Amino acid sequence: MSNIGSYEEQLKNFNWRSVEQELDHQTGKVLNIGYYCSDRICQNGKADKLALIWEDFSGEFKKYTFNEMRILTNTIANYLKNLGIKPGDRICLFMDKIPELYFGFLGILKMGGIAQPLFSAFGGESLFTRLEDAGTAAIITQKKHLGKVRQILENLPHLKHILVVDDDGSKPLRDKELAFFMEKETPIEKFEIYPSTAETPSVLHYTSGTTGKPKGAQHVHYSLIAQYISAKYVLDLQENDIYWCTADPGWVTGTSYGIIGPWANGITQCVLDSGFTAERWYKFIQDRKITVWYSAPTAIRALMKEGEAPIKKYNLSSLRHLCSVGEPLNAEAVLWSKNVYGLTFHDSFWQTETGSIMISNYPGMKIKPGSMGKPFPGITATVVDLKTHEPLKKTGVVGLIAIKPGWPSMFRTYWNNERTYKSKFINGWYICGDRASLDEEGYFWFVGRDDDVINTGGHLVGPFEVESALLEHEAVAESAVVGKPDPINMEVVKAFIALKPNFEPTDMTKLEIMNFIRKRLSPLAMPQEIEFVDSLPKTRSGKIMRRLLRAKEWGEEIGDTSTLEND
Repeated sequence: MSNIGSYEEQLKNFNWRSVEQELDHQTGKVLNIGYYCSDRICQNGKADKLALIWEDFSGEFKKYTFNEMRILTNTIANYLKNLGIKPGDRICLFMDKIPELYFGFLGILKMGGIAQPLFSAFGGESLFTRLEDAGTAAIITQKKHLGKVRQILENLPHLKHILVVDDDGSKPLRDKELAFFMEKETPIEKFEIYPSTAETPSVLHYTSGTTGKPKGAQHVHYSLIAQYISAKYVLDLQENDIYWCTADPGWVTGTSYGIIGPWANGITQCVLDSGFTAERWYKFIQDRKITVWYSAPTAIRALMKEGEAPIKKYNLSSLRHLCSVGEPLNAEAVLWSKNVYGLTFHDSFWQTETGSIMISNYPGMKIKPGSMGKPFPGITATVVDLKTHEPLKKTGVVGLIAIKPGWPSMFRTYWNNERTYKSKFINGWYICGDRASLDEEGYFWFVGRDDDVINTGGHLVGPFEVESALLEHEAVAESAVVGKPDPINMEVVKAFIALKPNFEPTDMTKLEIMNFIRKRLSPLAMPQEIEFVDSLPKTRSGKIMRRLLRAKEWGEEIGDTSTLEND
């Protein structure tokens, strides 16, 4: 029996207040995510239940009970507090998927800090942009990433402390750097958890836009209410489940459903800190007896490409529920999963800004392969006209996905960018920036982004950030970046580049530029293809027309070019 039961019945009877009551929360009282994910679970008789099973690329693994996690998160919280870090300070987590990342996240929230998780593959430029914007006070990292931090430190006056979690302290570190061995620190049995309330800031997640710097979506502790119940209803997490979310906590899925949702439900979850191969993943599912698996369409398509042969080598009979997120799950992947696993992937839609799942396919609900599903109970979602932003009355018409504000996990602002935040709300709706249509049964069907943001493997890459970095390369005179269709990643980054005089458009030049971006930004932002051009299409006012370049890659109509220079 699924947790959600009848979707239609839930729609009729659901309200957020009943979820608060389920979590023993009263309006205006203390609400701290760190407490709810560890201490509360222990108090409910699950202190000795496994909270985390962690495994690395070599097969080494560690296990932690909820009580061990409670003490370790207390220890981290106490350490940070003793450093003089104050409630409301931003603390960055810049690590691979090691236990310190997960426990550090909860420890920061316990002492009242704002957790700022960043993808460990970010290069120095991407790291600097986000730390500078947030005025980050401390960063928790590993030796392998310390070089990137040192490279930008002198330009970050706010950054007071650098905690290195895998340094044994045998060699002296530089100024501001501290060796922090989580499991060798004096255990803190009792810690006075910061009395945060519903609207106290909790997590700062950065997301890319079409123009300007990445934007910090500010979430609050009240997000717990939506993350808890959506993990229970969409992921169908139940008492004896062994859960695996493949997302990195540098992205919102890895925090909302890789930390908060499962642990608030008292669920055992597994983490694999290893690169992707089909056999490695299947072995992990087999060995850890995974029952609920939450992954991305990019990974699912990569598994499809490997075929059925690897599947037959492993026993995947423990699996009972599969979900996906990050980008549209194509119909072929849904049908394939049913054929090879005997289970269907249930697609879901949400964003960094929404904090929790907004639209989904639910256990027991009819799945239409390729559809995003229907709104989560308590969520009012529709499709609005592209120009008037009024709800569309006809089915099958493409418009913008819009959600009625007021759900618990809705972001509260963009850090230091209230103007852009307010621009996201029109006619009483939060406008997601994604195009879709509704069918006659109320199912949503994704069409594409309404802007130039590139969705590569479920991760959003802002063209402006890549173009700005490209212009710092000595050979680049002008650049424009667009998404190009890709069978695995949905889109990859393609750069159109006009070179400066005396630079040749050779394969070596391409390789140098690609590596330059990979190091400065990240492997995800690195152009997978570069096309050298004599000039870029511009309007008469000098603005580069990305849409013309994108239309060329996607085989779309070019449209009106009357404003082009030299037309």
